[in-house]
Amino acid sequence: MRLAVILDCCCVLGFVIIGRARHNAAGGESLGGIASTAWPFLAGLFGGWLGTRAWRRPLALVPAGLGAWLGAAGLGMALRVAAGQGTAPAFVLVAFAFLGLFLLGWRPMVRLVASGADRDRGGADVEAVSDAGDLGELIAGQDLD
Repeated sequence: MRLAVILDCCCVLGFVIIGRARHNAAGGESLGGIASTAWPFLAGLFGGWLGTRAWRRPLALVPAGLGAWLGAAGLGMALRVAAGQGTAPAFVLVAFAFLGLFLLGWRPMVRLVASGADRDRGGADVEAVSDAGDLGELIAGQDLD
């Protein structure tokens, strides 16, 4: 689960930082400005994790990845509206596209790397990575059961 939490949060923060830099947002790259923009998306991400019980299979595309994406983008936008922040249609489309690409995209990539490590180790169960949520343990050769 650790790996999923770290990568999902990095995806959301990457979206926020790139967006703020691209649009020269008031507050610039300050920590407060980033936090002000990021909190609805991070809260939505957390809601998506809870709603799909992502801790059960954190690396699975469905339901964990789908929940992370729809939570961060969908619930995040709803929280932005509630907080009085902007939700222009183009921004909503870009947010759904970026967050979808990255929150869904890293999961198959990790599984691909894990399957390569699986072959190198002689057949350990790749599904164990999804259950344990820590690719580092698989690559390091530690028992995941």
